[in-house]
Amino acid sequence: MSFKSLQRLKALSLVPLTVLSLAAAPAHAQTATGTAPAASMPMRQMHKGAAGAHDMKATMMMGMDEMQKMQPSGDVDKDFARMMKIHHQQALSMAEMELAHGKSAEMKAMAKKIIAAQKKEIAQFDQWLAKHK
Repeated sequence: MSFKSLQRLKALSLVPLTVLSLAAAPAHAQTATGTAPAASMPMRQMHKGAAGAHDMKATMMMGMDEMQKMQPSGDVDKDFARMMKIHHQQALSMAEMELAHGKSAEMKAMAKKIIAAQKKEIAQFDQWLAKHK
């Protein structure tokens, strides 16, 4: 796989995150700034104690940073699975934040659906990655 193809794959995986970041910017501007999760905190635990759009954005940015730092394996399938797992873990963390701190019943219902779907897909990525070490 060429370096250029891998760069395209990485860029495509970041598109949904970039869109979400831009959509969250107005909400971020209207909320009081909170304390961002510590950089050393595992992604799966960042949602604990997080209260607002600022923390949600920090979670997203850390995941994007994790994907950018990931060393390409040269295997498109493996790199896709690894990056998508990180992406799905971000969605899971953000949905958990919504359940813990959101007010909209509609958004909480959507968050529950996202949690169920993302957990299932993360498990599928884990299974595939375990078979293809």
